[in-house]
Amino acid sequence: MKTPFAVGLLVLVGFGLLIGFTLFLTGERLRNQGEVFETYIRESVQGLEVGAAVRFRGVALGRVTEIALVSSRYEMDPRVQFSNAFQLVLVRFTVDVRQARPTGSLEDAVRLGLRARLSSQGLTGVGYIELDFADANRFPAPALPFTPAVNFIPSIPSTSAQVQDAATALLARIESLDFKELFDSFLGLVTDARAQAAPGGDLQVALAETSALLRSLRSTVEAADLPSMVAETRSTIAGIHALVESRELRQTLTNSSAAMAELRAAAARLPSTVNQLEAGLRSARGATLDVQADLVPILRDLRAMTANLRDVTEALRRSPSQTLLGGPPPLPAGANR
Repeated sequence: MKTPFAVGLLVLVGFGLLIGFTLFLTGERLRNQGEVFETYIRESVQGLEVGAAVRFRGVALGRVTEIALVSSRYEMDPRVQFSNAFQLVLVRFTVDVRQARPTGSLEDAVRLGLRARLSSQGLTGVGYIELDFADANRFPAPALPFTPAVNFIPSIPSTSAQVQDAATALLARIESLDFKELFDSFLGLVTDARAQAAPGGDLQVALAETSALLRSLRSTVEAADLPSMVAETRSTIAGIHALVESRELRQTLTNSSAAMAELRAAAARLPSTVNQLEAGLRSARGATLDVQADLVPILRDLRAMTANLRDVTEALRRSPSQTLLGGPPPLPAGANR
């Protein structure tokens, strides 16, 4: 009797554990009935599975619900040439927006740089979708030849993909180098350097001159009386310090300050003085014009008087008697003498 009861109890406990384990695995997915988003990834999504976490800076906000190719979910317009967009991998996921509490629209967040990328957890290689803000100018939102069925968040390459792309570009640049030419140039440089280092070369001459200059500099330093020079320098510095702290210098600075103040006051009075001088010049110019106006008639009369006096003098010189005694008046025209 105990054996069938124990077996039945064991079966019931097993079913209970199975149901509990199933609810444990699917409970979070059932509870997380958030808003659906999708992104399109260009690289391989190896390690990403349905049910993988969606995190924002490490905080779990949702789960991946679907992984497929874009070409299997969207039809290409036959009038449009085959686009690379249909080679992307579509990843749909749900996000519990109540945990994020967005303050704006999805369009604003995408414009500010909200992007999705594929990440992996440490050494296990388990993939998940990470949401974060990136440089929108460096990773602009792509132009799609179709209209997304749900909310669309642009994707950016993962860290490993960026490293791989950089390594590929570096290898391409290395492959484009002409190693034979570089090696020949290096051999030519070594040959030129060896020729310069040979006896009589420019390098050896320069080294000899440098050595001679160093020996001359050493002999000069040894011949110089450095302690006395240091002492003189210290005494000079002490004298300068004493001069700076002396009463005469302070008095000179005080007098200079007073002189500068007086000069500043004089400069302040200078505009009024200039105005007074200009007024005096205008008055003198007006008086000069008045005197000139009065002198012009007098000079004109004096010139006429001088001309008359010149005529009288000329007549006196030609006929003094007639000028002094006078003569008969002239006869009328047509009269007989």
